[in-house]
Amino acid sequence: MKTKLALAAAALSLAACNPSEPAKAPAAQTPTATDAVTATDAWCRPSPNGAKAGGCYVTLTAATDDRLTGGSTPRAASLQVHEMKTENGMMKMAELTAGLPLPAGQAVALAPGGNHLMLIGLTAPLVAGETVPLTFQFASAPAITVQAQVRQPAMEGMDHAAH
Repeated sequence: MKTKLALAAAALSLAACNPSEPAKAPAAQTPTATDAVTATDAWCRPSPNGAKAGGCYVTLTAATDDRLTGGSTPRAASLQVHEMKTENGMMKMAELTAGLPLPAGQAVALAPGGNHLMLIGLTAPLVAGETVPLTFQFASAPAITVQAQVRQPAMEGMDHAAH
């Protein structure tokens, strides 16, 4: 009897949702353990005046095997996933056109000197202290939007103190 009451209560609570609007997840949300992909420590480097591109970083953790396929931001024409690799002693940067693998349960850090996000065609310089909305798209998981802080990398703070 209690099980039937609990099921009836659950059905009523679902029916109480506004049926006139389609259900959709909010664009920006705080990550929780039940999210398909969580994003933490999102940040972007300040860009010099006149720069048409900027670099951003984030740590992503997927609940199941997935792939970061790209994204968007109102601050740039496009958001691309890039890799850094050394070929013949030269560092090279290239877009990961097939996306970045996100193994289930493993934190994947996009960081300076490694895989990262490139904002191509900036609409305005990225200025230290501001936040930039970044929307990430995945092969399987729903898109998520985070607010990335524009700041210098922690280790470079001393190098740029004089400018």
